[in-house]
Amino acid sequence: MSVRGRADGLVDGVERIAVLRADALGHFVLAVPALEALKLAYPGATLTLLGKPWHAGFLKGRPGPVDEVVALPPITGVSTGESGHAAPEGFVTRLRRRRFDLAVQIHGGGRYSNPFVRSLGARVTAGLRAPDATPLDRSVPYLYFQQETLRSLEVAALVGATAERMEPRIAVTRADREELARTLGEPPPGLVALHPGASDPRRRWPAASFAAVADRLGRPAVVTGTPAEAALVARTVAAMRRPAVPVLNLGVGGLAALYERCSLVVSNDTGARHLAAAVGTPTVGLYWCGNLINAGPLTCSGHRPLISWTLTCPSCGTSGVDLTRRCPHDVSWVADIPVDEVVEQARALLDGEDVPGARP
Repeated sequence: MSVRGRADGLVDGVERIAVLRADALGHFVLAVPALEALKLAYPGATLTLLGKPWHAGFLKGRPGPVDEVVALPPITGVSTGESGHAAPEGFVTRLRRRRFDLAVQIHGGGRYSNPFVRSLGARVTAGLRAPDATPLDRSVPYLYFQQETLRSLEVAALVGATAERMEPRIAVTRADREELARTLGEPPPGLVALHPGASDPRRRWPAASFAAVADRLGRPAVVTGTPAEAALVARTVAAMRRPAVPVLNLGVGGLAALYERCSLVVSNDTGARHLAAAVGTPTVGLYWCGNLINAGPLTCSGHRPLISWTLTCPSCGTSGVDLTRRCPHDVSWVADIPVDEVVEQARALLDGEDVPGARP
């Protein structure tokens, strides 16, 4: 078969597909519609996600488009941002022996990831390409400001795969619910979850603002975070006038089960918000305007993004849209989002919680 392939873009005779997406929770969730599209286009093929160890644990036994996960070792620009990590001797050779028919890159501009994908020896490669990246057989331009789900779907379309649905969905399993039950017991009805953390401190709405929202909603509340965010979670709980339960020790599956039981999740732009939305729970998200372009929800019936239009660093005035510069300050760029607006949107979603079809 020629690289151009059929008129509809489909590649003939595909039995094994490799997809590179080796990063954090939110990035994976946003890529799920593209993975589903690939599986729908090639239903008889085995879809292998080239990811991280956490993907292997989270996706084991979970219904969805991924058939298996190969957890990548640290490889600079592919599975880690740290320099100096080459693929271990023999690792790529072992992947080549799988004889992938199709290798898909939805892992960024391709400066590092495209050579890695090409090294797999697949019959056809497809993916994203920035101007400085190695060519693939089929590619679409990589421009930083593009919604990530749509970006991944544009890549899937290169090989004839189209979306059945646009918003990501993640199945919650019995094991997830059992983990939740062991850790927290039975969640109360009407529960609201707050997630004040984010990997980038500039994306964090103030803990006191989260606390004020929870107090005004008057619902049972949990405050979720990673173990590294324990101090931030504690500050949020301490700022509340009403009691709240800190949650730091759930795995990703247990967290999915917790969010499934919530009436609402209020979160910064981070993996927690994407996970909550993907299990069908309404969300209010706190976004910097640039991040909204890349990671905002595609629909608003069940998800309400609140936006900060701050364009320069509150400390030094460095532009936030100049991607060549990053000032050293980690102050919040979203602190100016009003509590009143968050409460208004939260109440609107909670008022519709008993309406058939109100949940996305």
